[in-house]
Amino acid sequence: MYIDPLYLLLFLGTMALSFFASWRVKSAYSRYSQVPARSGFTGAQIAQRILDINGIRDVSIHPIQGQLSDHYDPGNKQLMLSEENYYGTNVAALGVAAHECGHAIQHQQLYAPLQWRMAAVGITTLAGQIIPFVGFGLLYFAPKIALPILALCFGVVMLFQLITLPVEFDATARAKRILASTGAIAPGEETAAMSRVLDAAALTYVAAFISALGTFLYYAMLLLGGNRRED
Repeated sequence: MYIDPLYLLLFLGTMALSFFASWRVKSAYSRYSQVPARSGFTGAQIAQRILDINGIRDVSIHPIQGQLSDHYDPGNKQLMLSEENYYGTNVAALGVAAHECGHAIQHQQLYAPLQWRMAAVGITTLAGQIIPFVGFGLLYFAPKIALPILALCFGVVMLFQLITLPVEFDATARAKRILASTGAIAPGEETAAMSRVLDAAALTYVAAFISALGTFLYYAMLLLGGNRRED
C-alpha cells in the first residue's frame, strides 16, 4: 500500500506535538498538585465560592472519575471535577476548578466563542463520524468523491478547534484573575505554580488546532491539485 510521505510526515509531526503537549500538562499537574494552597480550600469549595460570587445559582458541582477529566457541561449546567481536584487542596486543583468555573461564567454571560462552539458540537461530531468511513472506505476506490468530503469534514473539525482556542484562553485568564481576587491562591510561589499548570493545559488545545489545521490543508491541497490536473 502506498503511503504519501507528506501525510506520514504530517501524521508523525502532529502526533509528536500532541504527545509533547499531553506530557507537559501531566508533568506540570503531577508536580504542582504536590504544592498545597495555604487557603485550605478544596477544588469543590473554591468552585462553589466562584459561582456564588458571580451569582450563578443553577450550576451544580459533581466529582467524576479519571485524571484531568474535568469539564463544564453547558447542556446540563454541571461542573464536573475529577475526584483529585474536587477534594484536592493544592494549587493545581484550585486552578483547574477555577478554569472550569470560567466556562460557567462564559455561559452565563453569553460569551460569543462559547456560543459558537456549543452550536458547532453537533456538526463536528457528525464530521468526526464520517471521516473514518470515508477515509478507509472510499479514499482509494473513489478519490474524486472522498477528497471533497474529507476536506470538508476536516475543515469543520479545524474550525471547531479554532473556536475552542479563545474559549479556553479566556477561561484560563478568568481563572487567574478570580483566584487572585478571592485570595484562594497566595501571591508568589502558589500563583506561579497555578499559572504553569493552566498554561500547560492550554498547549493541548493549540496542539489539537495545529493537528486539525495540518490535516485539513493536506486534503485541501490534494483536492486542489486534482482539480488542476483535470483542467
